[in-house]
Amino acid sequence: MTKGEAKTTVPEKKEGFVLAEYFRNTKAELDKVVWPTRQQLISESAVVIVMVVIAALLINGVDWIFSRLAQLIFN
Repeated sequence: MTKGEAKTTVPEKKEGFVLAEYFRNTKAELDKVVWPTRQQLISESAVVIVMVVIAALLINGVDWIFSRLAQLIFN
């Protein structure tokens, strides 16, 4: 090896996919998850549903306004 050349290392070859290791790792990650309580799940789901309904009504209202304006302009 000459001066200035970087020494290259060959990474150790890993084994292929191991199903048992995959499931162990998956379980380990799922153990880290903080699962919501039933009450949290219900209340947060209700908030999401209410916000979706509000957004849909707002979009519908804006669409109605623009369609009325378009009718006034083009008819």
